[in-house]
Amino acid sequence: MTERQHRPSVSTGARPPADSAEQNLPLIRNRDFQILWTSRFLAGLGKESGEVAYPLLALLLVGSATQAGVIGAAQVVATMVAAVIGGSLADRSNRRTILLCCDLGRLALLGLFAVLLFTEHATLPVIVGVAVGSAAMMGVSNPVAMASIKQLVPPAQVAEASAQNQIRFFTTTALGAPVAGSLFSLGRAFPFAAEALSYLASAVLVALIRRPMQAHRLDEPERWTLRDTVTGFTVLARHPILRPMMLWIVGFNLTFTQTGAFLALIATAEGQGASHFQIGLTVSLAGTGGLVGALLAGVVVRWVRPSATFLAAAWSAPVCALALVVAPTVLSLGMLVGCVFAIVPCVNAVFHAYVSASVTDGHQGRVLGAVTFMALVSQPIGILGTGVIFDLAGPTWVFLTMALVSALAALFSLSPVMRDLPRPEEVSVA
Repeated sequence: MTERQHRPSVSTGARPPADSAEQNLPLIRNRDFQILWTSRFLAGLGKESGEVAYPLLALLLVGSATQAGVIGAAQVVATMVAAVIGGSLADRSNRRTILLCCDLGRLALLGLFAVLLFTEHATLPVIVGVAVGSAAMMGVSNPVAMASIKQLVPPAQVAEASAQNQIRFFTTTALGAPVAGSLFSLGRAFPFAAEALSYLASAVLVALIRRPMQAHRLDEPERWTLRDTVTGFTVLARHPILRPMMLWIVGFNLTFTQTGAFLALIATAEGQGASHFQIGLTVSLAGTGGLVGALLAGVVVRWVRPSATFLAAAWSAPVCALALVVAPTVLSLGMLVGCVFAIVPCVNAVFHAYVSASVTDGHQGRVLGAVTFMALVSQPIGILGTGVIFDLAGPTWVFLTMALVSALAALFSLSPVMRDLPRPEEVSVA
């Protein structure tokens, strides 16, 4: 696949995924997209509550924070690898069938796990196996669902659809912990039984989507090769817009991934003698920034030029990291990190809109799988680095390192392409 095939150009309207009657409908009245969104919301809520319930269960059964951490790390690795596989499947197989198989597979897996917990037959290896299996199926389904948006939404509304997806992500992240905690208080099996039911509801909704979820025919599927599976990475490397954005995302996730930033906040607050209530409120302020940004993302992508959005996100990170060094109170730490997180959903929405507009439908899945892998690959390094620097040198050097790394990543925003970005709806595959 040549670079020219993925170079953005002025759109000629060659892609008509939605019929003409739906071109003028507001996104909220797009039945198939809203069904897909609701399906992924339920699946995402189950996944987020599970990510809290697994470590709680491990601590209850074996009392080891290390083993609880192993479960989380194993889930990230499984998601990364499965996303690449899922992206390839999205371009070769029926997307609706893949989503149904993943949802029903997780329904069976979590249902059986709940039974084992009710009968007190669950062991640590079983917990790890279920967590990894569920994460792998989520990793497969994510690029499939994102690739389907290109066919369910008119080109002019892709950025708005991506913004609505950010609301889904940050809402499920915010709701996952309290849902898991409430259900866990009723019994250790209840969070996983509820998670299984969420996948059942998700599968039912996927079956109700009327329109085809891909444009290309599947009558003669391509022969599978490892080289073709990783084509998405090649497309990212050659794409003049996606390449610098992706490189910035990798650098940003080294410093401001949610888990790493929260770790820095919690460790700093504890070192300053903050109460548990103050620590919880500080983390909550940081997390709320992402949700507020997600709610505003639709307005931002509609009225703000992509270059301005990208520049604001890129340079707010090092500025706020430096401000963390001199922050007067513990709560101000959370507010500063929340300011950075508030811009992230807007960039995510613009980025995924560019993927949808400028990559062919037959390669959407592989590119989105590569995006997921690249977005996750730097996170464990950043989280580990935050902990090591904090133990060796303290919070000041943690924040200075965050400022330096995020500033180096922000340099990608100064390229001529990034300073004059077209709107996503103005680009297409040449």
